[in-house]
Amino acid sequence: MISITDKTLKDLEFTTVLETVSACCTTEPGKQKALEIVPYNDRDELTEALKQTSEYVASYDNNNALPNHGFEPVTNEVKFLAIEDSYLDAPAFRKIATLSETVNTLIKFLEKFDDYYPALHRRAKQVEYTKEIQKSIDNVIDKYGEVKDDASPELALIRREMNVVKGRINQSFASALSQYNSLGYLDDIKESVVENRRVLAVLAMYRRKVKGAILGSSKTGSIAYIEPEATLKYSRELNNYEYEEKEEIKRILKQLSNSIRPFVPLINEYQVFLTDIDVVSGKARYARKINGLLPTITTEKRLYFREAFHPILLLSNKQKQEPTYPQTIELKQDSRIIVISGPNAGGKSITLKTIGLLQLMLQSGMLIPVHERSETFLFDRILTDIGDNQSIENHLSTYSYRLKNMNYFLRKCNERTLFLIDEFGTGSDPELGGALAETFLEEFYHREAFGIITTHYTNLKILANELPFATNANMLFDERSLEPMYKLVVGQAGSSFTFEVAQKNGIPYGLINRARKKIEGSKVRFDKTIATLQKERSRLEKTSQTLKEEEIRAREEGKKLEIINTKIQQKLESYQELYDASQRLIYLGQKLDDMSTKYFNNKNKKELIGDFLKVVEIENSKRKKATPKEKKEKEIQQKVVIAEVKQKVEEIRKEKKEKKNKEKTVEKPKVPLKVGDRVRMIEGKAVGSIDTIEKNTATVNYGIFTSKVSLDSLELVEAKK
Repeated sequence: MISITDKTLKDLEFTTVLETVSACCTTEPGKQKALEIVPYNDRDELTEALKQTSEYVASYDNNNALPNHGFEPVTNEVKFLAIEDSYLDAPAFRKIATLSETVNTLIKFLEKFDDYYPALHRRAKQVEYTKEIQKSIDNVIDKYGEVKDDASPELALIRREMNVVKGRINQSFASALSQYNSLGYLDDIKESVVENRRVLAVLAMYRRKVKGAILGSSKTGSIAYIEPEATLKYSRELNNYEYEEKEEIKRILKQLSNSIRPFVPLINEYQVFLTDIDVVSGKARYARKINGLLPTITTEKRLYFREAFHPILLLSNKQKQEPTYPQTIELKQDSRIIVISGPNAGGKSITLKTIGLLQLMLQSGMLIPVHERSETFLFDRILTDIGDNQSIENHLSTYSYRLKNMNYFLRKCNERTLFLIDEFGTGSDPELGGALAETFLEEFYHREAFGIITTHYTNLKILANELPFATNANMLFDERSLEPMYKLVVGQAGSSFTFEVAQKNGIPYGLINRARKKIEGSKVRFDKTIATLQKERSRLEKTSQTLKEEEIRAREEGKKLEIINTKIQQKLESYQELYDASQRLIYLGQKLDDMSTKYFNNKNKKELIGDFLKVVEIENSKRKKATPKEKKEKEIQQKVVIAEVKQKVEEIRKEKKEKKNKEKTVEKPKVPLKVGDRVRMIEGKAVGSIDTIEKNTATVNYGIFTSKVSLDSLELVEAKK
């Protein structure tokens, strides 16, 4: 039987979590029920609740999202309907019909997608599926919450007659309006409505000349509102029909109420079902906000929360755009008590509250922000003693209150208990309070309870070191700045850094030195040793982190080099194949050339054909018959190699061109050219000599031919001697 007290819920700020979950719900009953969430007593019910929430979270990422399950509460309507001979009005029945329709749609959906939502489907199967409620109401009430004309033959006849009378009223009124308006008896507004009846706006001086009933006048008395005589008799007739309509509607609604009354328990079930689904949706939305998931729940006594976040702190820091540091902690049979020590403001209390709150949330059917490989088991009790619990009402000091709390712990503590104690042993004389706290800790240990405590007491640190299944832990501090690193390290006690923190905060060194002398040297040495070890661990932690980062970088570089090496090797092999193929073609070309020369000399065709066939046979003997697939692969490979070679050639050409263009940009001093100079074109290689120069054109003699070229496109190779 699971039992968790209200004090534990308060100490771990569970209400703050529930308020956020409540805000994520969509209906008022859902919001209210979310605020009333408490840890489950039954393990099977808890397992189902966790699965339901997990399935709802999964619905956000699949194509079969859950249909709308919002509804208007019908609590008051159902209570009234349960009273014998009572009846509901039409809008109330419309709300009940909508509620029934929503439930039916959801039941059918979960039945269809049972593979996706097995736990939610099991919950839906607890509710009866019926169309009777919706059908009965739809026969009488329309979608706007009005009684239909055909709800009964009598009502249909009454409304038909009413429409006829209304037509006559309008006709007679229009006739009177036209008559008295032509006589000039009416005000500019001509007509108005009084007591839901059309009336003429008659000028006060003519009110006696208009036949009818005066139903009122304007504030100034200048206008009298008169219902024409011709309309009066029809209005009385309409009043009679309206009374009959009202009585018939009352009879119909009573009849409908009697037919729906047997379904009152089912309607209540419907409302509870949709409220439960709304609470599940609120938990799911909250889980999405904190990246919550369902860790493995084991029967083995082990709590392992990896990369666990405090949910309240996580959301608060998200709003402030500040980082939140996760903690990893493990409690198991051979390490079931952890004593966390170290200076204040280092994160000890937050770590302790994180573990407690996450376990509490999990046992209340909520998903928690931890790594997916986390696991835990279910505790029967979670006992807490956190914060300053001075009781003004009961005139108890902090220490007295804490002693009463310890007494409760001793009565309830067993092997399925998780206890969380912040600042264990404080509130009394350090020597005596520490000794009593040590005794309590030994008692909890012997009862095989699981627990986390925070303390500054040296004797508790020593005890945790001596007990086989308990361990020390500390929150890392930067050894230079003495700033917290918010990282829990298990296996070593933490120093309080009392004198170091005092010195950092500007307390004169002389006063600190005097304080050192006032306490026992052994305590100072012990705390100093712990501080030194903690600093060393902090340095090692940083070094380890740096080495890990370097190792990752080296591994990535190694992979890149390996990929590059593989590519180079493939290219080399491809180039070698291309080279071998080229050499073979050159060899065949030489053979062909030799045969051509031989034939040129002796004109012996028979010998030529024999030599040619011999070469072909030799080449064919080297070939092996390739399959179509191998041929295709070889062709593709050759194409790739040729493409790469072409690309490389293009790159080389481009580089040369760019280099040439750069050389061009560095303009050489222009040398005046004269007849007899040896020159060449700037873009060319052939060298010639200038025969004649006319204006800006030179005749260049290249030996075989001459060419007329602009002087600007020539460059000097050698001046005439």
